[in-house]
Amino acid sequence: MRLKLVPSDTNWNFFRFATVTFGASVVAMVASVVLFFLMGLNYGIDFRGGTTIRTESTQPVDVAAYRAALSALDLGDVAISQVFDPGFGPERNVAQVRIQAQDGEESITPQVINAVEAALKTVDPSITFPSVESVGPKVSAELVRTAILAVAFSILAVLVYIWLRFEWQFSLGAVAALVHDVTLTIGVFAALQIRFDLAIIAALLTIVGYSLNDTVVVFDRVRENLRKYKKMELRDLLNLSINDTLSRTVMTSVTTLLALIALFVLGGDVIRGFVFAMIWGIVVGTYSSVFVASNILLFLGVKRDWSKDQDGGAGTQFARAEG
Repeated sequence: MRLKLVPSDTNWNFFRFATVTFGASVVAMVASVVLFFLMGLNYGIDFRGGTTIRTESTQPVDVAAYRAALSALDLGDVAISQVFDPGFGPERNVAQVRIQAQDGEESITPQVINAVEAALKTVDPSITFPSVESVGPKVSAELVRTAILAVAFSILAVLVYIWLRFEWQFSLGAVAALVHDVTLTIGVFAALQIRFDLAIIAALLTIVGYSLNDTVVVFDRVRENLRKYKKMELRDLLNLSINDTLSRTVMTSVTTLLALIALFVLGGDVIRGFVFAMIWGIVVGTYSSVFVASNILLFLGVKRDWSKDQDGGAGTQFARAEG
């Protein structure tokens, strides 16, 4: 017998509490914006500036031991990651230690670097420090601007794509869902003060793609049903379309979450923030595809125009705006 997380003949009314679900999304977005301005984000070294120390050793890298040795120095945000390279032999073990800028300085002082090196030598006497590099405030500010532009342009590209793929009502619904997901994710990071770095920007862009995928699947079924059920009320047609794709949506989300939860538990501190953002993004992305994008489409309304064939001869005619 095949496992079914969702029965194949569901007939749930997803718009029964549309006012409540959509209202909750609006309130959550407003709360996220307020948290962002009141508490701010806990920016990592990528966005605040700092110093990267590269280490090499003949002994295996022990990230936990490195972190424990440096915790007594009270240096603030310290990120430690092992560097893997196919060209490295077993006798060459490389790591990167990134330390945030201290008290607004361009980089950490030579005295602090010496203290860091001494602390790491207590863990591994054979360790060496081939390079020390600093990221100043100007570079960090540029990274912040670039990250904002990356997220903004990705959402703009989605707007254009959905507009060309479907119609402007679908486009606004999809973009509203994406803005909802990104805003709530930033709000959670502001509330919990989880370190926000370039890896989280990568997670946000991934969330945009994942949420878009869910939304397009639902909208494709909506378009098919617009062609199939020419006289069905739009609310009923949207309910039918969501129910038709519900099994696929739940199965995709659950299998992805299983892998991410395993990474969150076993992956270590280096990727935990990224994985948390992905888990949260998939949950809210699945929610927004059903309760935000579809609600926007229902609010805008569509009517059927069957005078032309606009889908490569397959008989599909896009829905056009009322009025």
